[in-house]
Amino acid sequence: MMFSVITVTPEQTWRVGELLGRALGPGDTVCLYGDLGAGKTNFSYGIALGLEVDAKYITSPTFAFVNEYKGRMPLYHIDLYRINDSEELENIGFEHYIGGDGATVIEWADRAEAALPADRLSVYLTHVDDKSREIGFLAEGERYRELLEELRRELKV
Repeated sequence: MMFSVITVTPEQTWRVGELLGRALGPGDTVCLYGDLGAGKTNFSYGIALGLEVDAKYITSPTFAFVNEYKGRMPLYHIDLYRINDSEELENIGFEHYIGGDGATVIEWADRAEAALPADRLSVYLTHVDDKSREIGFLAEGERYRELLEELRRELKV
């Protein structure tokens, strides 16, 4: 299953992420794809809000690789922008976050394609113009098809 939405402000991108975050459960994996500035971190911020993470603690993990947040369940926010190979991926303990007790959001997921779980939600963020973003969703696995159906209903798309 797949569908997409257009957002024209960072707040709208947060809102879509927040709706998704409310629906996520333990072990869920969300893989984010998109160029620099496409909105991956804004979308992740929204997911964190949906998981009831205190907004003042949410930052981009570009230099830390992984930020762990406490909300209604753990959120593992991984940024692979600076990862160059599978050894570096192993060094950050990547495999320990996947399918665990919290939700995992991976920015720059294309840098770890071989290590990603087969069942996952892939989210593609692209520039439409200077302000607008298209957020495309692809469900890979039954759990994620159900999740997207719920999100689609919430978004009224």
